[in-house]
Amino acid sequence: MISSTSPSASASLTERRKAATRMEIARAAAGLFASRGLKATRAEDIAQAAGIAPRTFYRYFATKEEAIAPLYAAGAQRWAEAVREAPAELTVPQALEHAIRHTLVPGRGVSAASWEWVRTLIRLAGTSPALGKVWAEVCHTSEATLTEILAERTAAAPRTPASDATSGAGSAATSATADASSVVPSVTPSDAPDIAADVSSNVSSGAASNVSSGAASEVSSRAASEVSSRAASEVSSDVPAAAASEVASPLDNVASPYQRFAAAVAGAAVRVAVESWAVTNLPPTGRRGPAELALRNLRALHGFAWEESPAEEA
Repeated sequence: MISSTSPSASASLTERRKAATRMEIARAAAGLFASRGLKATRAEDIAQAAGIAPRTFYRYFATKEEAIAPLYAAGAQRWAEAVREAPAELTVPQALEHAIRHTLVPGRGVSAASWEWVRTLIRLAGTSPALGKVWAEVCHTSEATLTEILAERTAAAPRTPASDATSGAGSAATSATADASSVVPSVTPSDAPDIAADVSSNVSSGAASNVSSGAASEVSSRAASEVSSRAASEVSSDVPAAAASEVASPLDNVASPYQRFAAAVAGAAVRVAVESWAVTNLPPTGRRGPAELALRNLRALHGFAWEESPAEEA
């Protein structure tokens, strides 16, 4: 009997299975980190909780901290795709607003109960440099994705006068109802019941409660700086000077330096908002929830030119 499954379909199925396994491992890791603490959890414990052999764990992740990355990354992907899927007629700040409303408002994208799970994952990144590095690297990857999306949107949209872009940024910020970090850990409503008890008891005690109000942001910033400086030194030391100019970035053909800067600004505005909320015990709604904090950050960007002018491009 000849199989009717095409090679491409088979490869796609394999990738989906791998992605599902990675997410199962990530959820097992997060549950153990929340209940036992990061230091008391071994990679072997995560493998056992996920129902896989330790050698299988190491095929997917090099360290126990890296195992949490799929949860961070899936939330980042949700945010980026919401920007991509915003109606084409929206300006950049309006598209960011659209993504905000569809990713971080409790009850949309992430359930209200699951926001406690989000808080725990962000706090964990603030208590461990190794986990903070994972968080920062996912943020950096998300920023690159957002850069491509902004490049696509600005290439497809008619040129907007500077005055219109400025007013659009202000109106988007004041009318939006929620915000998204460059990275918001992915948590579905089905995840919440499994760890709700752990979150309620462990977030208020243990390592998470010792995080100062700026710790998460500081760890993320420090880790991001380390990643950037390390990458720069590796390129300068490993790539001969004559060949360096021939090494092209994946973004070189789709985004300008200013678009990369705009993506970094948008990402920072929302990331800091989520991190700032996560170190509190406040609910995810209200004036000090992640959405309102992010809106405040966006208001501070009133007048920011999300699209560079033709003169600047030249």
